[in-house]
Amino acid sequence: MTWRYFTADDTGAADGLAFDEAMMLHYGRGGSPPAPAALRLYTYRAHCALVGRYQSLEDEIDLDYCAAHGLEVGRRPTGGGAILMGPAQLGVAITASANPGETPRQALRRYAAGVIAGLGELGVEARFRSKNDLEVGSRKIAGLGLYMDARGALLFHSSVLVDLDVELMLRVLRIPGAKLSDKAIARVEDRVTTIRRELGRPLTTAEVRESIATGVASAFDVELRPDGLDRDEDRRRVELVRDRYGAREWIVQRSPRRDARGSAVLKTPAGLLRIYAAVHGDAIKSVLITGDFNVLPPAVAALEARLKWRRAEREAVAEASARTLGPDDLGVEPEVVAGAIWDAVAHALGLQEAGHPKRQEGTCYLPEGPAAAAPLDAAKESV
Repeated sequence: MTWRYFTADDTGAADGLAFDEAMMLHYGRGGSPPAPAALRLYTYRAHCALVGRYQSLEDEIDLDYCAAHGLEVGRRPTGGGAILMGPAQLGVAITASANPGETPRQALRRYAAGVIAGLGELGVEARFRSKNDLEVGSRKIAGLGLYMDARGALLFHSSVLVDLDVELMLRVLRIPGAKLSDKAIARVEDRVTTIRRELGRPLTTAEVRESIATGVASAFDVELRPDGLDRDEDRRRVELVRDRYGAREWIVQRSPRRDARGSAVLKTPAGLLRIYAAVHGDAIKSVLITGDFNVLPPAVAALEARLKWRRAEREAVAEASARTLGPDDLGVEPEVVAGAIWDAVAHALGLQEAGHPKRQEGTCYLPEGPAAAAPLDAAKESV
């Protein structure tokens, strides 16, 4: 078989993401035979910060720092955590038709095999980590994400760390210990690695791109044919820049509204959750649950809807959680999730009573105040 092959460097945040989704145009279940699958290997201009589909922008990224230093921000269509992208981080995008009956987790693992093979070409032995990362030893070297649209078209994303400016990352991303220090840098370096670090030599992103392309071709037994977007795909790219990836409404979605609200943090097997509760009087106005999900669990959306305008009482939260969540939805029992939601609601009620309807201070993973948690092993969740 032959796959289409695209390369690019120095792309902007909105155009880079729009290009990836435009590649999905000719895929889907049923109908005429789809185009051959497509691979894109590219870099962003220095630098941009991208949040996952289901994350809160303002709590994952230091927007003031980005504005002051000219760093673009964007929101991916794929899930996962916030990332810093630039010339030393290789973006990988694969588009195809989703396989009937294949779960998102299975698809993520299948397409990750191409990146693993590419790293192997360089002499870097990586493996799939149970969540959404590739690791070498116990350190993350690449992040993974997946998006499937209603037509059955699939987009696989990966960000491969050729190198990483940890100091800049700590300034841009809101991570525990983000006050710049040797200790904070060491904490990240304990959890994250790069290709240059593993090989002990300075190689270029172009060399890594060549090896990843070779690995993908080998893993899927295909030949890569250099290509460009056709007229319909390019028209779709322009529309997506205008209407989605360059639009504020898309970028700021799932960011909590500024009401009297509190927040809580809960670490689960499904990832680190941040829970926001807004209250109005003695009622819960809204609950928003964000995290580095690859696919937003339907039960989470259902629980958010069920809690809207409920009385702000612990029993009401517990009842709604028990009726909506199963133990497998987030990997913890519903009462554990209910407890974290109630922590957020109680904090919001306290702010309202004190007459201070403002957002809770603190980093995205380690908030201050009543909902504060003990230091979490969270750097690896968001890098």
